[in-house]
Amino acid sequence: MSHRTGSNYSRMGVREAKANFSRLLKRVQAGGEVLITDRDVPVAKIVPVDDEPLPLEKRLESMEKDGLIGPPPRKRGKMPAPLPLPGGLAQRFLREEREQS
Repeated sequence: MSHRTGSNYSRMGVREAKANFSRLLKRVQAGGEVLITDRDVPVAKIVPVDDEPLPLEKRLESMEKDGLIGPPPRKRGKMPAPLPLPGGLAQRFLREEREQS
């Protein structure tokens, strides 16, 4: 099943991955990583789930590094002042939003 490319890392074709999915997951649960290829072209990587979620900044850096998102836009001047809402509505909306999360 697949050929090794490093100590805890292996490559596997799509067909082989489908046929051996349970074994593939056991390898990943044991700490290994599997690169899935389609005609020898890497298309996906299966890695163990981290116990601790990454902070937002680290997730964004990772997504940018992987080419999923672009760098943040450069700031051009000051942001406009927020629109005032009567009777503390903005604070109430914010509090409700936080309570729902």
